[in-house]
Amino acid sequence: MHWNPSDDDRVVATNEAVACEFGAGLALLHLKSNVYYSLNGVGAFIWEQIQEPRSVLDIRSAVLARYNVDAERCKADVEGLLKGLSEAGLARLHSEELV
Repeated sequence: MHWNPSDDDRVVATNEAVACEFGAGLALLHLKSNVYYSLNGVGAFIWEQIQEPRSVLDIRSAVLARYNVDAERCKADVEGLLKGLSEAGLARLHSEELV
């Protein structure tokens, strides 16, 4: 899938994963592939944000409000994580049809 969302596109976690706290972050299990993923504290915060459809801009704004991070770094890191979650089948654009 080509991942190039706009700031207004909404992202949501798929229902194909279960999560549990793991240290300061989360462990995710993708139920279809049985592959585990780990998220640090910031990644866990973003995972919480996308349990309901949320725009990319709103996700970045929430991260900027909670963490002391440069806006450009935040943009790159948030978009990188969302892309990775999407490629792993753990998140999708809200407008996408469920397969």
